[in-house]
Order: sequence, then structure tokens, then C-alpha cells
Amino acid sequence: MDAPRPIAVPGVPPPGGHYSPAIVHGGLVYVSGQLGARPDGASAADQPFEDQARQALANLLAVLAAAGASPDRLLKVTAYIVGVDNWPAFNAVYAEVMGEARPARSVVPVPELHHGYLVEIDAIAARAQTEDD
Repeated sequence: MDAPRPIAVPGVPPPGGHYSPAIVHGGLVYVSGQLGARPDGASAADQPFEDQARQALANLLAVLAAAGASPDRLLKVTAYIVGVDNWPAFNAVYAEVMGEARPARSVVPVPELHHGYLVEIDAIAARAQTEDD
């Protein structure tokens, strides 16, 4: 098995720290936490929770696509949301965006997130094996 390979993602803000948006290894995609930042990197922390959740999910899906996966290949999603009161709103947006995809999921209420965001989402997905894996 080859070494883990970082994924570059066009159209998603580059990481603000020392990490990759995703790593592919052994047919799996490990997606780092995605905030609701806009594709140009502009902050959207001042936007309503639902808008941030939609953008964070869009960023997650863009990372998956760049890694050769899709929502139906998701295995596990973890969402960190500021305030348990946002859980119903998150669930509604998540169901709307994910459609028929129903991976295992955890929603973790937290007191705050970096840069004032209200939601951060990470995931693990399977992808079709390629010669690079």
C-alpha cells in the first residue's frame, strides 16, 4: 500500500494551518474539518447558521469530489455545532444537501469554533480504488 496522499482542492479555501484538506489512503478519504468559509476564502462567520451549514457541506462535497468520492460514498460524518439549539436547523440543512446519502453521523454541540464560525464538518469516505492507491 502506498503512502498517504494529500488532496489539493480547487474552489475550496486553502487550510489556514499545517494540514491538508484531505488525505487519501487505502481507498479511504479522510476529510479535515470544513468551516463555512466561501470558496474565495472570505469569511462567512457573520452569516446565519443555516447558510454556514450549507457552505460547510458544499466545501465538504468539493473536497470529496477532488478526492474521487461522492456523498453516496460517505462512511462517517462528524459535525461540530455551536449550541445544541442549532441541532434541528443542522439536521434540516444536512438532509436537504445529502439527499439519499445516510452515512453514520455524530453531531457534537460545542461552546465555540475558530474564527467565530457556528459549524465545522469532517468526514471519512470510501472511493474507488485507483492505480495511485
